[in-house]
Amino acid sequence: MKRNSLALRLILSGLVAFAAPSAFAHTGSQPSVHDTVAAIILRMKRELKQDSLVELTASQVEAFLTPAEREILGTGHVHFHVNVPVVVTIVDDGSAEVPFWLLERGFKRGEKVSLLGRDCSIWEKQFPAGEIGLGIHNFTGRGKHYIVLLKPQQPGGAVKVTDLYPAQLRTAKFTAGVEPYVDQATRFPAVPASLEGQLLVQTASDSEDDARLVSLFSKTQFPAPNKVDHVVLTWSEDPRTSQAIQWRTATNITSGSVRYQLKSGDAKSAKTKRAKTQLLSTPTILNDAVNNRHTVELRGLKAGGTYSYSVSDGSEKGWTEPVEFTTAPAGAVPFSFIYMGDAQNGLDKWGVLLHNAYRARPDAAFYLMAGDLVNRGAERWDWDSFFEYSKDVFDRRPIVPVLGNHEYQAPEPVLYHAHFALPHNGPKTIPDQRAYAFEYSNAKFIILDSNLSVAKQSAWLEKQLANTKAVWKFVSYHHPAYSSGGNRDNTDVRELWTPLFDKYHVDLALQGHDHAYLRTYPMRGQKRAATTKDGTVYVISVSGVKHYEQAPHDYTEVGMMKVSTYQVLDIQIVGNRLVYRAHDLDGKVRDEFVIEK
Repeated sequence: MKRNSLALRLILSGLVAFAAPSAFAHTGSQPSVHDTVAAIILRMKRELKQDSLVELTASQVEAFLTPAEREILGTGHVHFHVNVPVVVTIVDDGSAEVPFWLLERGFKRGEKVSLLGRDCSIWEKQFPAGEIGLGIHNFTGRGKHYIVLLKPQQPGGAVKVTDLYPAQLRTAKFTAGVEPYVDQATRFPAVPASLEGQLLVQTASDSEDDARLVSLFSKTQFPAPNKVDHVVLTWSEDPRTSQAIQWRTATNITSGSVRYQLKSGDAKSAKTKRAKTQLLSTPTILNDAVNNRHTVELRGLKAGGTYSYSVSDGSEKGWTEPVEFTTAPAGAVPFSFIYMGDAQNGLDKWGVLLHNAYRARPDAAFYLMAGDLVNRGAERWDWDSFFEYSKDVFDRRPIVPVLGNHEYQAPEPVLYHAHFALPHNGPKTIPDQRAYAFEYSNAKFIILDSNLSVAKQSAWLEKQLANTKAVWKFVSYHHPAYSSGGNRDNTDVRELWTPLFDKYHVDLALQGHDHAYLRTYPMRGQKRAATTKDGTVYVISVSGVKHYEQAPHDYTEVGMMKVSTYQVLDIQIVGNRLVYRAHDLDGKVRDEFVIEK
């Protein structure tokens, strides 16, 4: 998964202006890469104009560095001790600029090799026994983190590596099936024969962004105004009796309230609840670095009740026009919901699809989005666009969000959590609000986080499935159990979760990530089942404009490329029928099927 620079991680963790840079310092005698990057950012903001910050190139960043900064960024990213003289080989996937320190420190370019179908560059240098320090991945954060291989200079020698930094790094033999990164389950199915058997230093994939200084600064197209803006509904508790309402304002508006009443009531029955207000600081947004986030969580509502509500900026006259939401029903009633895959790119065009869905099916109770809501999950300008283009939809119908890999562009999905109040009923084995569950009418919805350990969520998942009497069971997570692409398998999901889907008969798995529409045959035991009564149907959809190629698979019943869709799922009580339809931008039905219990 793609992550953001550590400097931005500090910002998003609330350490504004890097007031505590030592939080990520290492124990060596010189400043760490992390502290150095933080200092570079502060110096850039002091010395460069805003437009220059936004348009920085890798060569401009390199020219901006002091000699001391070059030294630290060229040696302090990864370091370790070797017991014998070695040849260090750096394998770079060639998809971004060459790290500046390779040539500067005398690495020689070798013959290209093929790895995962890519032509990769080889850089080699001899080092004596002792301490070895290697530099940053690059200034853009693009491409997979380079690979480090070691071999003894003298035949027959054995390389031993100690004092690895960062501490989570490990070593392994470079051979087929090896995992190059300590923080990903990615494996190399094959390795080049010329490099096989060398000692691999397993780096951290997420550290590829540790010195990202290109495209770090930005301007939001939609700065927060001096009024209530970007109102969004979610559920943080039981959908039958609660409703969470969130919005933003500029910082001069320091409070807010929600006034609400049953639509059937009179004005005297209206209640008001004051918001919880928190400052959201994103200093890399040059034209709107801070704004206020306001949240109200209504409780004790009537099940199946339609409520009219308005939001205030804290003043007597600053109320928005009333709109409505409806709580979940007390019992089993027919209902519909809309499911979408990745929005991610082209959010203006995604907004057209979203509003078309709302106009076509205003009866849909909520919108479930299977991850990658935005492309740059650690950058607020992208979230500003998401909420701008979903205006007049998510203030009327709750959004049920799933975490995708693009929400994880910092160690923690800080901005995702800043924008959504979600249930706290997920597994205790992973951080709060990453996975959660709720029931609506006669259906159970289980939201999982496939970015995190699948195994750590499995016991909770089984408990949720085993302890429900719901007629319909839906699960949603981002990374598909059955890939639409040719080399995007998520084996942990398939091996650990699908047996539970089989055991408790999950009806539909709603997924994203692969950017090409796919619906499987009913699957059970990783094989095609006879009917939907015998297996689970797995769907992948994309609602944004970014599309991938699709590979043929024996589990594919319907596949489409380069088409953005929204899916309407109608749950009918009489006959226990589920009617599923996938619609394109023009509303045309591109796929449909029916499940009968």
